[in-house]
Amino acid sequence: MNFQRGREKEALEINLVPLIDVMMVILIFLMITTTYSKYTELQINLPSADVEKQQERANEVAVMVNARGQLVIDRVPLAFSTVQALSDALRKAAASKKDPVVVISADANTPHQAVIRVMEAARVVGLTQITFTTQASK
Repeated sequence: MNFQRGREKEALEINLVPLIDVMMVILIFLMITTTYSKYTELQINLPSADVEKQQERANEVAVMVNARGQLVIDRVPLAFSTVQALSDALRKAAASKKDPVVVISADANTPHQAVIRVMEAARVVGLTQITFTTQASK
């Protein structure tokens, strides 16, 4: 006996709406949890050294110098400038921080003069705590 003789078979279909919902949730999760590099303002290759990794502090004034001598202070790019202009930018960046530490991230091929200019500007402002970032040697 065939009781289903008069019925037509329903066409099979795949519902994509739940699949799209899951993909959107995964995309949002990845966007929220992704960490971004703090060295994206300038392309720099840090010099290498055998040292311990230091933890980031809230009172850091980050100064980045690339191989061409271009500067970024706390994510604000600066045009080629004098020591006076650099000191004004450092003063502005350090104004809201208690006992600020200048952290210089200079490319391995940065001209020595560019780093000295940053150090001189920090001295003019009165920022005496200066440190350099390096990458771990392999």
